[in-house]
Amino acid sequence: MPARVTGPRPGQRTGLIRSLATEVVLGVPRYSTAASVRAEDNNVHWAKGGRMSMLADEVDVVIGIDTHKYTHTAAVLSASTAGVLAKMTVASATAGYEELYRLGQRYGERRAWSIEGTASYGAGLTEFLQARAERVIEMDHPNRAKRRNGVKNDEVDAVRAAREALARDKLAEPRCQGQRACLATLLCVRASAVEAAKQARTQFQSLVVTSPEPLRERLGKPKGLALLRAGADLADQDGDSPELRLMAGALRALARRALSLYQEAKSYQASMRTIVEEWHPELLAQSGVGTIVAATVLCAWSHPGRFRSEASFAMLAGSAPLDASSGLSTHHRLSRCGDRQLNRALHVVVITRWTKDKATIAYCQKRRADGKSDREIKRCLKRYVARSLFRLLESSSTGTETMVSGQGESHPLALSEPGVKVSLHRAPTGRPGG
Repeated sequence: MPARVTGPRPGQRTGLIRSLATEVVLGVPRYSTAASVRAEDNNVHWAKGGRMSMLADEVDVVIGIDTHKYTHTAAVLSASTAGVLAKMTVASATAGYEELYRLGQRYGERRAWSIEGTASYGAGLTEFLQARAERVIEMDHPNRAKRRNGVKNDEVDAVRAAREALARDKLAEPRCQGQRACLATLLCVRASAVEAAKQARTQFQSLVVTSPEPLRERLGKPKGLALLRAGADLADQDGDSPELRLMAGALRALARRALSLYQEAKSYQASMRTIVEEWHPELLAQSGVGTIVAATVLCAWSHPGRFRSEASFAMLAGSAPLDASSGLSTHHRLSRCGDRQLNRALHVVVITRWTKDKATIAYCQKRRADGKSDREIKRCLKRYVARSLFRLLESSSTGTETMVSGQGESHPLALSEPGVKVSLHRAPTGRPGG
């Protein structure tokens, strides 16, 4: 009996993010973007006539780049034979980028650049090439198993980066710069400020508990930020012992540090809101979506066309359940792959709508009557939110009307949109146990 082969039909658009990575990405953490591909999603690209299309069918040469802080090493490979045509090491500066660009021009117009670290050491080169309309492929660490017993140097890594791009049927597209990069930077520095403020506040509260009684009496019994403000205004008094003065000074310093960091975090959040309002203000109109959530979603989405479908976006967000059925048992398990910050943002939206959105409350009551647990309901809602936010961003970028898959009617994209008949009673596709 011939073996049954399953996979996408010829002409079917598949893949995660413009073909993100291979089924098993070695050397990449489970929570990274490149590891968020379904193990069972054996997607390939199909050309006309049912023939599988690989990178070698689209370009003549592939230029692999191994990026470092001070130097970049390039290897030019023939797409048809994977043979090395040229190698070059340049400085990681504009002059070096121009040398690499001239090197690529020697081998015709049909070329692709496979770059390791497009968001780190290779960010400058990636931006340089994209500004010149070059095709750039984001390459994660090449398969480490292949180099375990072999040599390891910059030229070998550059060759491997190019050959990995030729061998894979899923290739990642780098995220855009500009506003997305600004949001990513602001999210990073804000998270650092909030974490430092939390640490200073914890130390302050612990020190208050063990401080002498005279200091506790001066602070009174306020809570939260009021206690920090009282600590920041704590003054020395005549007749205080050296111990009291020292403790009061430590409390003042910790309280002022925490308040300053909180204020710093607020300024970063205000800057993020300005960018979001200029870029995609429609996000902030959605129920449960605030500045931080909107910024996180935009950083993951990046630009229209990066994802092949809303299912790909949900897979990156870790909100697409994975089939774990066996025999007569039908079961779905939680996906722990993908962008965990994006997953957290979707969770915040669901938790907010859980208690404040009437349509969501009605949906939860119906699903509980169907025998679903609260955890399963939340997973369904996260999948729905991922779909609605993705379609909102894609439609607002292209100016097209978003439709519910298979329903044939316009979709409001927000659970709390008044006067809309499309509600959460249509459970998301691929939901756990649905």
